[in-house]
Amino acid sequence: MAIKGQKHKSYPPELKAAILKENEAGYGWKALARMHPEINGSTIHGWVTKHSKGADVTVDRRKGRVGRKKAKGLTAEDYKERYEILKKYQAFLEARQGRK
Repeated sequence: MAIKGQKHKSYPPELKAAILKENEAGYGWKALARMHPEINGSTIHGWVTKHSKGADVTVDRRKGRVGRKKAKGLTAEDYKERYEILKKYQAFLEARQGRK
């Protein structure tokens, strides 16, 4: 599992294609990992597995930062209104918690 703030290495498509071509020439992923010590063996194993299933691993499909979009153009009144709504909701939840 990735750790928050962790950087993931990316490799050029030409390098991935060259490694996959070597794999098709008869080298296993363990031999390829020994031949390319700068790349983690599990990474090469993943590329070989995905390629054997028909996926194009030379294309990087990672998206950038994913998350909630920031609201643009909000005024101070908009923020005050949102704050009031949150206060009412919090009071509602506290009242509901008190009933149980």
